[in-house]
Amino acid sequence: MELIFLGTSAGVPTLSRNVTAILLDLQHPTRPGLWLFDCGEGTQHQLLNTPYHPGKLDKIFITHLHGDHLFGLPGLLCSRSMAGNARPLTLYGPAGLQEFVETTLRLSGSWTDYPLEVVEIRQGVVYQDERCTVTAQPLNHPVECYGYRIEEHDKPGALDAAALIADGIKPGPLFQQLKKGETVTLDDGRIVDGQVYLSAPVPGKKVAIFGDTAPCAEALLLAQSVDVLVHEATLETAMEEKANSRGHSSTRQAALLACDAGVGKLIVTHVSSRYDARGCAALLEECQSVFPECLLAEDFMQVCV
Repeated sequence: MELIFLGTSAGVPTLSRNVTAILLDLQHPTRPGLWLFDCGEGTQHQLLNTPYHPGKLDKIFITHLHGDHLFGLPGLLCSRSMAGNARPLTLYGPAGLQEFVETTLRLSGSWTDYPLEVVEIRQGVVYQDERCTVTAQPLNHPVECYGYRIEEHDKPGALDAAALIADGIKPGPLFQQLKKGETVTLDDGRIVDGQVYLSAPVPGKKVAIFGDTAPCAEALLLAQSVDVLVHEATLETAMEEKANSRGHSSTRQAALLACDAGVGKLIVTHVSSRYDARGCAALLEECQSVFPECLLAEDFMQVCV
């Protein structure tokens, strides 16, 4: 999987940072998927600076209905339709998302020429298929807000074909059954357990993408043992009280969660517009003093999971 940050500013855009939007490229060999998490104003403009096309999006996950996470959605939906794209699109988000989409399209005389589904979510599993599961947890913010945890299913271990041949089992259709871990009976009466010839399963990747939040108990459920945690760090540690009073986290609090959850890498984003390049460097230093495996997201930064 790969994360592409399209917007990393909190509240309002700056000259170098747009408001929140994150692409997740699943990079699946047989069923590629492109998902968008939040869609702040100007997101479709940001996409123009990447190799990714809005028509390839098949899912958009909205964390909450504050404008800096949502106001780019109507324009993106309409542009996708005007481009003649017929690929279905599903939106996930809190209660009120469907009303927002229907109202903005109706009042602007707009429509979509592709199948559009809006799923208003609650805590728990919001999507699942043969490759991954997406769960949502409520966060601590003035409006209903969620974080999303994306977990790939473990992949089966590789079949040791050389060992099978050494044991006198010829390549053929039976190998496919053995690769699934099944038990088969050979023509000579031998019973072969496929599990014996499989290596250990390959653990699936895990990513947590947070909406805006002050510290809360649900955060640990979302972040536990993920490979990559994307978490807001709106303000510096010295302004922690102010951050929390508005439903946000400080650098220190984001880094402490990463420590407590045992994550592989922390990426902080949603940076207040008060910080210039020097201020952002100081924010990153505060995070890394607590959790060294930390990056501070910049627009168009790409991170492999």
